[in-house]
Amino acid sequence: MLYLANIITMFDCAATACDGNRRQQFPPGNIFVAVNEGLWDNGAACGRRYRVRCVSGINKPCKGGSSIDVKVVDSITCTKSSCPHTFHMSTEAFAAISRFPNANINVEYIQ
Repeated sequence: MLYLANIITMFDCAATACDGNRRQQFPPGNIFVAVNEGLWDNGAACGRRYRVRCVSGINKPCKGGSSIDVKVVDSITCTKSSCPHTFHMSTEAFAAISRFPNANINVEYIQ
């Protein structure tokens, strides 16, 4: 299945729904995501890990078909423009799979 992902920048001072302001919640390399309501599962997704791979997007944004392992640290605060997205990825996670920092990409993922 294909799912839409996009980037979100997380700041050091931003509290997450999983562990508030604890810096230890962020994995090495800052490869983490916020997930949509469907994956959030009333907070049960905290700490869950997904393998994510970019599969397509406008202007071929994917980097060589490689996948990354990401950790869930937050839920997506749903607005009209963000609701279609499955993941909001950290800058580092997004850069690992997309050549363009502001692209919307289609991803495959597995838990």
